[in-house]
Amino acid sequence: MLLRLLRGSSSYTSKPFSSPLPNLSLLPISSSSRTKATTMGARTLDQYSATRRSPPRRRRRRRGSIASPKLMRNSGPKFASVEPEELPFDICKTESNDSLTKINREMIKELEGPKNSLHQNMHLRSGMVLLKNFLDHHNQVKIIQKCRDLGIGSGGFYRPRFRDGAKLHLRMMCLGMNWDAESRLYQDERLIDGAKAPNIPQEFSDLVDKAIHASHDFLREKYKNINVEAEVPKMSPEICIVNFYSNYGRLGLHQDRDETKESLHKGLPVVSFSLGDSAEFLYGTNRDVASACKVLLESGDVLIFGGKSRLIFHGVSSILPSTAPKQLIDEASLRPGRLNLTFRQYSPSFVR
Repeated sequence: MLLRLLRGSSSYTSKPFSSPLPNLSLLPISSSSRTKATTMGARTLDQYSATRRSPPRRRRRRRGSIASPKLMRNSGPKFASVEPEELPFDICKTESNDSLTKINREMIKELEGPKNSLHQNMHLRSGMVLLKNFLDHHNQVKIIQKCRDLGIGSGGFYRPRFRDGAKLHLRMMCLGMNWDAESRLYQDERLIDGAKAPNIPQEFSDLVDKAIHASHDFLREKYKNINVEAEVPKMSPEICIVNFYSNYGRLGLHQDRDETKESLHKGLPVVSFSLGDSAEFLYGTNRDVASACKVLLESGDVLIFGGKSRLIFHGVSSILPSTAPKQLIDEASLRPGRLNLTFRQYSPSFVR
């Protein structure tokens, strides 16, 4: 009788507790316990074991598992609260470097010269132009330092997190207007902390204007009869989304289509600045990664897509570690990764 009780049937269920009891056949049993077990009669082993075990231990376990992660996620706002260590996020390394003031400027200029001559601008497709190494070293340092200052302040870098716990594989900061990654709407205040977006620095807007004019000059040189305004329309940036990708950062194929219908219809371009480590950039007419084209975006490159390419699908498949110019890292103290600024005009009626 005792052996049959100890081995038991696998179908029993303990009434006080939801989880099964441990295998009691592996535990030592005293002679008194054997006597009680054999004289239990109609009482089951479960009932007897429940009276011998300490109930508070089981109750403590159950109290600790009441609030499931799923319920906690659904009870929050669109974005769950940002973890304390994620705000503020500094895109620059914090340790001091006394050698920054000793950088040889002439050596930097000498290294930049061959880049400009070896790397050629590209007309990737109608409305899509890549200006290689358009941003010189001085401008890259200024952009990084400005983004760093804005990024650690109000409305600075954060990592959006959705209700289901999914996170973007990057840090984001919006300038001009805040963009909500879940609703895909532009708003004055962002949901995680109510912060307003910092203004776009004037020097950033000036560089965007110069890049568009440079794309027009390049297209005129490449083609005799071309309407450069139709190919790459002019635009005045109202919005800048600043993304920082770590070495493991990426971004799936998507369209930038959250501006007004008028802005999209006119093909007002997106202007993208790349700084730091190089990125493998994908683009195509659909979300099929296998059929997408790939181009390498290096530090200082400016990519423009507007006109017929305004709604092109694009994304970042990978970041190439340790590919940033050493002089840029030394002077700007940028963390390993890629800093990307994308400018766009929300409405055609906007005038700077």
